[in-house]
Amino acid sequence: MTVRVKVIPRSPRTEFAGTMADGTLKVRLAAVPEKGKANEALCSFLAAHYSVARNQVHVISGQTAALKLVRVDGIAN
Repeated sequence: MTVRVKVIPRSPRTEFAGTMADGTLKVRLAAVPEKGKANEALCSFLAAHYSVARNQVHVISGQTAALKLVRVDGIAN
């Protein structure tokens, strides 16, 4: 399954912040966007949410952008 995500780094806590009009998830992250820390936090957060292992969640595009495309293995669309 692929998920579009808009990331809001440097937030007080990591949590879902809603859904945009086009279906993109908004996620607030406590992590800073430096050296992949925000991407790692996003993958860990989504793995816990979808009840899959951390190594089954990958950012496939938008490594340095706020809008990301994330692949979650192990669950159907």
